[in-house]
Order: sequence, then structure tokens, then C-alpha cells
Amino acid sequence: MTGQRKTMIIIGAGLGGLSTGAYAQMNGYESRVFEMHEIPGGCCTAWDRGAFTFDCCISWLLGSGPGNEMHQIWLELGALQGKEMRNFDVFNIVRAPDGRAVYFYSDPDRLEAHLLDISPQDAKLVRDFCDGLRKFRRALAVYPFLKPVGLMGTLERWRMLASFVPFFNVVRKSITTLMTDYSAKFREPLLREAFNYVLYEKHKNFPVLPFYFQLATHANLSAGVPEGGSLGLARSIEQRYLRLGGEVTYNAKVSRILVENDRAVGIRLDDGTEHRADIVVSAADGRTTMMDFLDGAYLTEDYRKLYTETIVEPDMVFPGYVCLFLGLDRPFPEGDPCTTHLLTDEQAADLIGIRDRSINVQFRSRHYPELSGENQTILYVTYFADIAPWRALDEGPEQVSRKRAGQTLHTLPVKHGRSYSAGKRQVRLALLDLLEQRYPGVREAVVARDLSTPLTQVRYTGNYDGTVLGWQPFVDSGETLEKLVKKHGPGLPGLADFYQSGVWATTGGLIRAATAGRQVMQFVCRDDGREFTASVDETAPPPKQVVIPVGPRSTPRPEVTPERRSVSAPIG
Repeated sequence: MTGQRKTMIIIGAGLGGLSTGAYAQMNGYESRVFEMHEIPGGCCTAWDRGAFTFDCCISWLLGSGPGNEMHQIWLELGALQGKEMRNFDVFNIVRAPDGRAVYFYSDPDRLEAHLLDISPQDAKLVRDFCDGLRKFRRALAVYPFLKPVGLMGTLERWRMLASFVPFFNVVRKSITTLMTDYSAKFREPLLREAFNYVLYEKHKNFPVLPFYFQLATHANLSAGVPEGGSLGLARSIEQRYLRLGGEVTYNAKVSRILVENDRAVGIRLDDGTEHRADIVVSAADGRTTMMDFLDGAYLTEDYRKLYTETIVEPDMVFPGYVCLFLGLDRPFPEGDPCTTHLLTDEQAADLIGIRDRSINVQFRSRHYPELSGENQTILYVTYFADIAPWRALDEGPEQVSRKRAGQTLHTLPVKHGRSYSAGKRQVRLALLDLLEQRYPGVREAVVARDLSTPLTQVRYTGNYDGTVLGWQPFVDSGETLEKLVKKHGPGLPGLADFYQSGVWATTGGLIRAATAGRQVMQFVCRDDGREFTASVDETAPPPKQVVIPVGPRSTPRPEVTPERRSVSAPIG
């Protein structure tokens, strides 16, 4: 590159797009983000229902506390400053149909004692797992996030590898053993089943390593939840970007990436207007970017297979969710922050699209007490769901653009038809029955509700099949993507001035999306012969860490008035 590139267009104001923009501004580029929705955040969002704010993303945020490189990225993005980080002593509770429960404390000593109390005959396996968790707590300090491996020099790589030497055995064993195989070794049936649901849902292709990683980060007080919730986090990063001189254009739906002489030169919106820049970065849905914005051009054979064959294979992309929110007019002190309830076949029968016989139930007011009024409760119930059964009920378009008050909006409700509405009602009533059995009084306390499906996710974000996380790690899709990025960087061979960011340029959740923005800009600076730079946002004090014990008690309400969303729209 000549080093003369100055302007940048970024598609999408999710965390990946906003992160890319913030680091672009830190490094002297003039950037502008175009977003289809009216608000930032993408999947990291919330909305109002009367006196309630329904927050549908962050149940834990990797990097919320110090001692790792993830935390530095959030501080550079201004995501956490001035907020309270709430940490629970239990990561998740898994409850069997017979009522017995396993409390997955992230502290390995408490976890070991609890598991041994449940099943003394599994002592050897319990101690093995907890010893591995202890080692992972120390390994987090050397886990690399700040710089992509593809940009590391030989000496840097050797230093990184050397830092992992003390943890080599636990990493090797945990990344080569599937959790389904590991858990099958337990003699106690409850543990044999429960270990698969530590991360809320069953991830049949996950090895033990991500279980260690999440629990260890949680134990180190770096996987808490941020005051103000998901939309509050997105707003904070948006404000950091704007303070750095960036610009966001909302209600702007991209239809095409403009290419001239094998260079990305700008974008065309669905209203026909065109905008040009020296660099185009797409932090939008990966398949839409490759197959629609670029018409499938510039795909190598590996990329073409990834986006036309691998993507349609089972378990290559994270599924979407069915989400039920309930606003309750009284407190439920017996409700725990997070419980995965294992279901019988009969209990799961009416839950359309359900992938596994389980639901995750969160008394969300324990996470975010400021998002509801005094003596009120928010319940958040989810399950992994295939989109196909919901599409079979759909009678209308999945997404439409139309004018409201003279402004074109792209995420307004669509008419899915009677069958779809009946399906939503069926699921809502089935979930209410399950909740009433476990938490008597829930049904009569409901004063607000909302239910979303994978089709809702498509409407708001355009994500392929309603996925919230894109490519699955530890399978062919995620591993292929990582190899391609290491080989080609986050762009496409043969297409200059184009880069990809966000979850489709990596694998994982919010911290991966934010990290992708930082790392994309490191590649851009490399290509332009610039030295990459980043700085911590110092406009507000560092976050405050608090620990909240899990049990039959109410979370004290914070004194700080949170940021509230001004958008209220049906999401179904």
C-alpha cells in the first residue's frame, strides 16, 4: 500500500463495527459507520416494555475485570468506565427434572467440595477437573488478545508460546477432549448430564477448554455483568467512537459494496445513494457481505466452500434463540440469577425448534436491578432453536423497509401471519407452565411480556439464520476461518482496500467482536506502513467490582441511575 489511505466506511454498528471505528480514529483515519437499525449494538441490545427494560444479551462479559488483555480492550473502547461490574459466585445452576441441582461455582475449591458432596465416588474425576480449572486461572494472564498471531514476528510468537509452557498439559488435554466424552466418565448420572450445561446450553462439539476458560475468567472476577446492561455497553462504545471524531449514520441499509479495478471504493445504500472511501470494512453478516454485497466475487475455493457448502451443514454456525421476557409486578427473592432446567420429552414437546431438552432461566433483575422498578422482576427464558420450523410457520417477508414519520426504517415489525403468531403463543404458554411449576405465582404476576424467535434476529440484524455468534469454534467452519485469516488477513485475496470485522471475522462472543475491530486496524496500519496505536479512555473512572452471592435473596439496588433505551418496538 502507498500509505495514503485516509477515509474509511464501516458497515454495521454492532460491537465489531464500533470497535473498528474507534481504533480507526485512534490511528488517524476518518471513519463513518453505516447502520441499518436506529440504535447501536447489533445483537448487544435491549428494549423497553412499559416500566421494564428487556435486556437480551450479556449474561457474562469476558474481560469485565483486570488481569487479562481482554480487559484492556474494553477500557480502550470506554465500555466499562464509571460502571459497577457485578460478579456472582455461581456461574450457572443446572437443575434436573427431579429437582436436584448442581451449583457450578467458578471458584475451584468451592466447586470441588460441592461436587464431592454430590458424588464421592467421582472424587478422582472431580479433582482432575478442578485442578485443571486452577491452572487455567493462572493461564488467563498470558492469553493473547491484543495482537493477532498473523502479525507477530518470530520472536513474539516464541515468547507467546513460552508463556504457555507451564500450562501446556492442561491446554493440550482440554482442547483434545470433548466435554460430552469427559462428562460421560462420571458415575453419578446427575453430574454426567449437568457438566454438558455449564455454559447454559449443550454444546456437543465443544472440548473441555472453553468450559475451563469461561469458569476461570469468572473465578478471576472478569466475567461479570456491567451496570446498565447490553445496550448501555453499546452506547458507551458508541460515545467513545463519537468523542474520537467518528460518525454514525443510522437507518442506512447497505445493498452493495462498490468495486472498481479490484478495489473496494465505497458502498451503495438501498435508496440508491452512494458513499465513497479509501477503505471499506464490513462488520455485517458474513454471508450477506460475501454473497450479496460482493456477489460472491473474489472468493478463493476455500472461501467459496465456506460460504456456500460448509455454512449450510449442521452445527457449523451458532443457532439462534427463542427468548421469552416477562415483566412481573412483584419480587421473586427465590429466583437465582441463572439456572438451566433440564426437561423431559413431554415438557419440551411444545417448544418449537428446540435443539436440546433444556431451557435457561434468568431472574434478570439480579443482574440488572436498575432495568425494572422497585418490587418488580424481569424473567428471561431462552433456548437454542432451529430457524426452519419457524420459517415453516411464516407467511410474510422476513424483513421490510418502509417509512414512518417521513423516515425510512428497516427493522419495523412484519406480518408473519396467523400460524407464526399461534406458534409464539404455544411456546409462551408452554414456558409459562414450566415456570409456574418451578416458581409458583409467576403466571399471575405477569404485567409485561415479549417473545422473540430466530426470525426476529434476522429482522433486526440480517444475521444468517438468526445466529447471534456466527461461526462455531472447534469445528470445520471456525477452524477454516482462522486458517484463512492467518494466511490472508481479514480481507479477500484479489480485492484491495476491503476488510472484514466482527464475529464473522473470528469465532466467539462480544470480546471477540471487539477484539476483531482492534486487530483489523492492526492489519490496516500494517498495510499502510503506520505504527498502530491505542489508548485507554480516561474520561471516566475505572469500573468498580462487586461480588453478589447467589441464593434466595434480592440484589440491592444501585444508587446510580442507568442509561435507558428510548426505543420501544415489538420484536416478534
